[in-house]
Amino acid sequence: MTQPPPPPPNQPPGPPPGGFGAPQDPPPGGFGAPQDPPPGGFGAPTPPPNQPPNQAPYGYPQQPPAQPPQQPYGYPQQPPTQPQGQPQYGYPQQQQPYGYPQQPQQPYGYPQQPQPSTVVAAGAGGGKKLSTQMQIVIAAVVAVVLIVGGGVWYANSGGGEKDDNAGGTTGATTGGNKDGASGGLGGNGKEKVPANTKSSLKFQLPQPKVDDTTDVSGSWITDKAFVKTDVNSIVGRDLDKGTPLWTLALPGQVCGTSRHTTADNKTAILFEATKRVGPKFYQPCTEVGVVDLNAGKLVWSTSVTGGNAGDDKARFSEVTLSGTTVAAGGTDGGAAFDLANGNPRWKPKANAESCYDMGYGGGEGLVAARKCGSYNSQYVVIQNLNPISGAPISQYKMPTGVEYAAIVSTKPLVVAADVGDTAGDGSGISDFFSIDEKTGKLKVKIAADAERFAAKCRSTEVETCTKVVVGNGRLYLPTEEREGSTGEYGDETNEILAFDLTTGKQIVQKADAGDRWTMVPLRMDGGNLLAYKMPPYDMGGQIVSIDGGTMKPTVLMENPSDKTVRDAEGTFSGDYAEILYANGRMFISDVMISKPSGTSSYKEYLALGFSTN
Repeated sequence: MTQPPPPPPNQPPGPPPGGFGAPQDPPPGGFGAPQDPPPGGFGAPTPPPNQPPNQAPYGYPQQPPAQPPQQPYGYPQQPPTQPQGQPQYGYPQQQQPYGYPQQPQQPYGYPQQPQPSTVVAAGAGGGKKLSTQMQIVIAAVVAVVLIVGGGVWYANSGGGEKDDNAGGTTGATTGGNKDGASGGLGGNGKEKVPANTKSSLKFQLPQPKVDDTTDVSGSWITDKAFVKTDVNSIVGRDLDKGTPLWTLALPGQVCGTSRHTTADNKTAILFEATKRVGPKFYQPCTEVGVVDLNAGKLVWSTSVTGGNAGDDKARFSEVTLSGTTVAAGGTDGGAAFDLANGNPRWKPKANAESCYDMGYGGGEGLVAARKCGSYNSQYVVIQNLNPISGAPISQYKMPTGVEYAAIVSTKPLVVAADVGDTAGDGSGISDFFSIDEKTGKLKVKIAADAERFAAKCRSTEVETCTKVVVGNGRLYLPTEEREGSTGEYGDETNEILAFDLTTGKQIVQKADAGDRWTMVPLRMDGGNLLAYKMPPYDMGGQIVSIDGGTMKPTVLMENPSDKTVRDAEGTFSGDYAEILYANGRMFISDVMISKPSGTSSYKEYLALGFSTN
C-alpha cells in the first residue's frame, strides 16, 4: 500500500521511517483542551460474582498477565486534510486492568487556537452568571447593533430550571425552549407498538457443557435468525423456535466479537487457532475473521505477526468494524484488514515512543485508543482515524492519570475513562469526554459520580461499555438503584438521565423506571432510546421505547409473569447479559459460562427468546 507522508519538521523524537497504519507519533503543538487531572492509575475489574437466580452472573475469564510493551511500533504520519465519512452500525463486551501510575505528560497534537474547555459534574448546573449590571450593558450593545442593522431579534432563554429527581441534583436547561421541551428530538423509530404488547417465551437454550469458564459473548439478529456464539462455533437459530438453521464450526473458541454489522449482515470475530485442552484451558487469541450471518459462512480468516509479538502471531483482545475496515487491538498492537478479502491495511509495528493501539471503536467512524510511553510513565491518546490508511484525522491526549480509555461512540466522539482511579467501584468510569472528532478539541468533560451512575466499561477493553447510549447529541445514563417511594424491601428503582454533549448540562427531562423496576438503556432507535426494564421478583421484564426528547417511555413488550418464565429470565443480569430487541422479538443471552458446580439445583440458560408475534 502507499506509505503515509513523512512527519513535519521539528517533531519530538519519533520512530524510524516507514511502516503504515494507525500507529504513529503525535505531531507537535498543543491540542484539545488540556486538563490538569489528578494523577493515578485507571481501571478496576469487577470481581466475578456467583450466579444464583436473580443475581448478577459470574465474571469473565482472564487472559494471562499481559507483558509490558517491549518492542514499540507504529509510524508517524501527518493527519489528512479531510476526514472520510463512514457507514454505521451498532452494540458492547469485557476484561480486566493492569498498569502503573503515570507521570504527567505535556499535551500535544495539532496546532490550534487556545480554547477554554468545560468541565461539568453530571447532574450539576452550568457556569457563573453575569452580574445584572453587565447583562444590562451587553443587552444595550446588542440592541444598538440590531437597531443599526435594521433587524429584529427575539430570543427564548432556558433559565436554569432545577430537576427534582431523587438524586437531589440540579438540572440544567436543554438549550432549547424555556420550558425545557425536547426541541423536536425523538421519534422516527422503526420499533412500533404491537397490537398486543404481551409476549410469550418462544425458546430457552440450555447452557452447553464446558470444562472451564468459557467466553460465549456475541449475539446478533438478522431477518431470519438469532445468531449466538457457542462452544467452538457460532450458531444461527430460528427466530421463533430456536432450532439451528446453520452451524459454523471453528478450529477454536471465539474470543472476541464486534457488535457492529454491515448492511448485508457481515460481522467480525476473533477466535483461537486450536481447541482448549486441560489443565490450562487457554489458547492465544490470534485469528481474525469475517462471518456472513445470513449464510453461516466464514468469509475469510487470517493472522499477523509483529509488534510486541515479534515473529509470533499477534494476540488480540477485541475486534470492531467500520465501513470496509476490520480492526483488532490488544497489548501486542493493532492491525486492520479489508472487510472483503482480509488483506492487511496495517500491522503492529515498532516505534521509538513505545506506542501501540490497545483497541478501536467502530461503527460510523474508526477511533483508536493508543498507549504510549515507557512502562512507568505511559499516557493514552485518542485518535480518530482514516479507516483505509490508518492516518489520524485528529487526536486528543487523555489527562494524566488515565491508563485505559473506552470508546462509547465514534460519531459523535465520546470517550469514557477513570481518571486517577477515582471511580473506585470497578465501573471504569469517572468522567465522559465529548471530543470534536474533526479537530481533536475537547468540547466538554462530564464528571460522572460512580456512586450515582450505573454505566460500566471493562477496564482494559476499548469498545466494551454497557448501560450507556449516545444519540440526539446526548449522553443517556442510568442511575444506580435506589429505594423506591414505599421504602419496602425489594422496592428499588432508578432513572435514565440525559446530558448535552456540547454543554455537558443535564437535560431537565428524565425517564423514571417506576417503583420496583430498574432500567438499562440498550440502543438508539431513530430519535428514541430503547431500554430494558428489569422486573420485580413477581413479574416479567419489559422493553420500552423512550422518546429521546421528552423522555416519555412507551411499552413495546411485557414478558410473562409465570414463575417458571420469570425465574428463567431472572438468571440473567442486566450488568452482563446481552439483550437484543427488534421487530417485536427480544433475546437475552449469556456472555460467560462455566463448569457446573455440582451442587446447583437451578437451571442455567445460554439464551431465551421472547416474541409478541
